[in-house]
Amino acid sequence: MSASFALALGAARDAAAAQHYPQGTLYVVATPIGNLADISLRALHVLQLADTLACEDTRHTHSLLRAYGIDKSGAQMLALHQHNEAEAAQAVLARLQAGQRVAYVSDAGTPGVSDPGARLVAVVRAAGLRAMPLPGASSLTAALSVAGAVAPTGTDGGFVFAGFLPVKNAERAASVQRLASEPRCVLLLEAPHRIADLAQALAVLGERPVTLAREISKQFEEVSTQPAQQLLAWLQGDAQRAKGEFVVVLHPVAAVEETGQSQRVLELLLPELPLKTAVRLAAQITGAPRNALYERALALRQSEPDSESE
Repeated sequence: MSASFALALGAARDAAAAQHYPQGTLYVVATPIGNLADISLRALHVLQLADTLACEDTRHTHSLLRAYGIDKSGAQMLALHQHNEAEAAQAVLARLQAGQRVAYVSDAGTPGVSDPGARLVAVVRAAGLRAMPLPGASSLTAALSVAGAVAPTGTDGGFVFAGFLPVKNAERAASVQRLASEPRCVLLLEAPHRIADLAQALAVLGERPVTLAREISKQFEEVSTQPAQQLLAWLQGDAQRAKGEFVVVLHPVAAVEETGQSQRVLELLLPELPLKTAVRLAAQITGAPRNALYERALALRQSEPDSESE
C-alpha cells in the first residue's frame, strides 16, 4: 500500500512545505474515517514532519503510517486516549515546551469532536502554546452533506450535535424527549450493537424524517432516510443494515415555542382530551404546525409517570 502513496508524499512536500510549521506547536490532524485516500496532503506533510505523534491508539496509528510509507520510531509515539488524557497531556506539554512539533491523531476522523483531544488542546492553550488544526475527514459533516436535511421556512438553521445518547433505556428515552422539541437538525452517533435500541427510542418522533448513514467512505456505505417510526422495521428488513458505525440525522422541524401560546394551549388540552384530539385543536387554535405539536405532546405524555397510552 505504501508504494501507492509515494507520489502523494512528494506532492505533500511540494504543496504544503511552503507554509511555516513552527516548533512548540500542537498539530491536531484529521485522519480518514474509512478510505485511506481521504487524507490531506497537508496532513501527510505534518505527519512526516512531527517530532512526536500523540495517538489514541499507537498500534492503529503505526498501521496507518505504514500504509502511507511514513516511518516513526516507538520513541516518537505517545498514547493519549480517553482514559489517560489528563496525564498524557502533561507529557505532550513537556515535549512542546522543549520545542518539539507534536501531532495528535485519533483513530479516525477529527480529534476533539467525539474522540479524545479536547482536554489536550485546553491544556496546551492554557499554557500559552499554539494548537493548529489540520482539517479533514469527519463523519458528521459527511452524513449531513447527503442527508438533504432542509430547515422549514421560518425556523432557525444550523444543527445540534448530541453525540451518543445514554445506554440505559430510561435515560435514552428522556434524551429523546428533550430532542423532540428541538426544531433544528440533530446529529447523533451510534454503535452497531445499539442501533436497534436507538431506532426503537426514536419511534416516538413519528413521521419526523431520520437519515441513517453507516460505514461512510467504506465499501458498504449506505445512506437511507425513513420516518422515525419506521426505522426499526427498516433495520430489521436486512441484517446487513445494522452493521457498521452510524451517524443518525434527525431532520429539522418547525419550532414550537416553549413559552408561547401553542405550548400553553397544548398543556391545557392534554389532561382533558385524547392526545390526537388535543394536538388537532391546539393546531387549529394557534396555527402551529401539527407535526411539531404532536411530537411535543408525545414528550409531555411520556414525562408523566402515570400517563395512559393512547
